[in-house]
Amino acid sequence: MYVLDQTIKADPHRQWSLPDRIFFGYGACHILAGVFLNQPPLPGFYAERVIPAEGFLGSHVYVTDGVIAFDYHGYSRRDRLLQHHKRVWASQYHGWLCTIEMVDFDLLSTSDLNKRRMRGPDQYLRDAIPRARRFIEQRDHASAAAKALAIKALAIEAAG
Repeated sequence: MYVLDQTIKADPHRQWSLPDRIFFGYGACHILAGVFLNQPPLPGFYAERVIPAEGFLGSHVYVTDGVIAFDYHGYSRRDRLLQHHKRVWASQYHGWLCTIEMVDFDLLSTSDLNKRRMRGPDQYLRDAIPRARRFIEQRDHASAAAKALAIKALAIEAAG
């Protein structure tokens, strides 16, 4: 896993110049999820967020239909995404714990996001919404989601 130097997130120019995958994986995942839900390429998705225990880093927002998930990685099984996220952060911080919550606020509302200590889309060097839209539009959502489902089916078949 890529570990982003916190000074980069604090510098608007350096953060904005990151490649899209790193930008949306380390500081703007909530914007990516909000744009996905604003114009969903696939039906039935909602947002969830990983909330680390007090004193820990490692928050994350992604969209899911309960089985597959979409974030800066693309599509994957939801359970694998969460296992990976937890494993990586636990390897960085002894005792790392988190909770998973369904998002019940507007992921593109600066006011709603600021209440939760997240930046609004207009609080980056430039508006992050068009950048997220381009990132989303570059994917073949139906094929990628089907592939993630096929991987799950293969895992179930192998276990059974």
